[in-house]
Amino acid sequence: MTNEHAHQLLDQLDPGQFAAVSHLLEVMAEPISRLQASLSHDDEPVTDQDLQRFRQGQAWFASRGKGVPMEEVIAAAGIHPGWPALPALVRFTRSD
Repeated sequence: MTNEHAHQLLDQLDPGQFAAVSHLLEVMAEPISRLQASLSHDDEPVTDQDLQRFRQGQAWFASRGKGVPMEEVIAAAGIHPGWPALPALVRFTRSD
């Protein structure tokens, strides 16, 4: 398809169709900036507990040199790696 042919097709669209195609092209052309623009800003303040847990995490990594590979986390949870719902089901929680 040439640019000229694409322009001819766009000229045939009604305003609603044109708006939909324009939006699709914008998303395809700039996926990251569009995603960032659509995200809400996290305005929740950082608490003392947040900072304490962050520092504890830094100390844990500093003392061990590495984290736990995702494959080990998945295996420990009893989930096989090819499971399609994996990203939605894996949640990391702290059990103090």
